[in-house]
Amino acid sequence: MDVEPKRLSDEDLRRFVLDRLTEDEERLEQDHSPLLDEAELRGRLRILRSDDGRELLLVPGSAHAQDERVAVPFEEKARWLRGEIERTEDRSVLEMVAAAYDTHHGWQEEWRT
Repeated sequence: MDVEPKRLSDEDLRRFVLDRLTEDEERLEQDHSPLLDEAELRGRLRILRSDDGRELLLVPGSAHAQDERVAVPFEEKARWLRGEIERTEDRSVLEMVAAAYDTHHGWQEEWRT
């Protein structure tokens, strides 16, 4: 009899991402590169400013804004992303951000998008 592995709840996935953001903030305080920034460099996801510059956008892959000149500072990305993660009901968003932390020992292959 095949048994399907237990799928983690959205809340567990949300907690994983929020915990990783906290760890990234601590990494930055210790002058280490946040894993979120490294994931952006690897083309996992991208956080860009909207065309009018008033909002941030989360996009999959290594998208670039047409007139992007300055990267969004990590502190601003983390603050914005934390709010988005706390509010979202979209599991695919949680999985996309979780995949940025695929080098962490708590990351689950089933989260790969």
